[in-house]
Amino acid sequence: MTEPSATSLRKWRRFLADERAEAAVYRDLAGRRTGEDREILLALADAEARHEAHWLALLGDQVGKPGRGDIRTRMLGWLARRFGSVFVLALAQRAEARSPYDTDADATPTMAADERIHGEVVRALAARGRNRLSGTFRAAVFGANDGLVSNLALVLGVGATGIPTPLILATGLAGLLAGALSMGAGEFVSIRSQRELLDASNPDPGAREALPHLDVDANELALVYRARGMSEREAAEHAAEILRDLTVERPLEETRDHEEIGSALGAAVSSFLFFASGAIIPVLPYIFGASGFTAVLIAAALVGLALLGTGAVVGLLSGGPPLLRALRQLAIGFGAAGATYLLGLAFGTTVG
Repeated sequence: MTEPSATSLRKWRRFLADERAEAAVYRDLAGRRTGEDREILLALADAEARHEAHWLALLGDQVGKPGRGDIRTRMLGWLARRFGSVFVLALAQRAEARSPYDTDADATPTMAADERIHGEVVRALAARGRNRLSGTFRAAVFGANDGLVSNLALVLGVGATGIPTPLILATGLAGLLAGALSMGAGEFVSIRSQRELLDASNPDPGAREALPHLDVDANELALVYRARGMSEREAAEHAAEILRDLTVERPLEETRDHEEIGSALGAAVSSFLFFASGAIIPVLPYIFGASGFTAVLIAAALVGLALLGTGAVVGLLSGGPPLLRALRQLAIGFGAAGATYLLGLAFGTTVG
């Protein structure tokens, strides 16, 4: 048998270390969960152990000193041990998508298929967390982003007209308060409206009391299911099934869960606070006495850093590349603020 090259040995050891590190990540995540999520994560760790055995078999007695996984996997493990949140699952999803086994001659097709499926498993687990965060957290992230962009644009726009610094500060604070109240009220109305629509779509509990009195041979219950999209035959069969056993307590249709859209008050408060936290950042230089172009540069730098942060968070939650999402957020925010600043310059006046 031909001795493996030094290059192959290094690669196999690197893959071995990565598999061990990934298995540790899944075990650490499992340690912070219970029930089905825990079992799924432990099963993923077992699958990574099978891949580990493949590289051990290739290395034979040349395993050498145990290596460490790549820096991204080690960082993922650190996060998993301390947080175990949806953000870590989103990062793990991206790590699985980067698997090199599809193009590596020493990896088996089964291993490549495993990694692809692991990515889908982690995607599904992350989706559960995203759904739990979808109400209040969505309002928080986008409220902060709206505050950053709208108030930076407002401050730069009025500042470019040449008005004194105290007026810029007053305008920025007014924009903060008005925008935060508007965002909070809009979020409250939106969530309450969604909940009211769900209430209107849920079955009337009292309708069940009429079921025992329906004509079994010609009843209107089948029409209910036809109105909900069933074919005539399916509706008739389902209605007959319901009428055959009226002793079973079940609604005419599954009740839709309000938790899917979150709390109206929670979303409104979150949106108000996070809009305000974003909107205060462009005003900070003026609060601390900066003025003119210096204040503009400081405000733009602070908002730029915050936009990069919110963009990266959105990227993580969506399973997309955090850096690209951060740069996109930065470009959109600065584009809006820059356009407003140029308009302020075009229509500017000098106040004596």
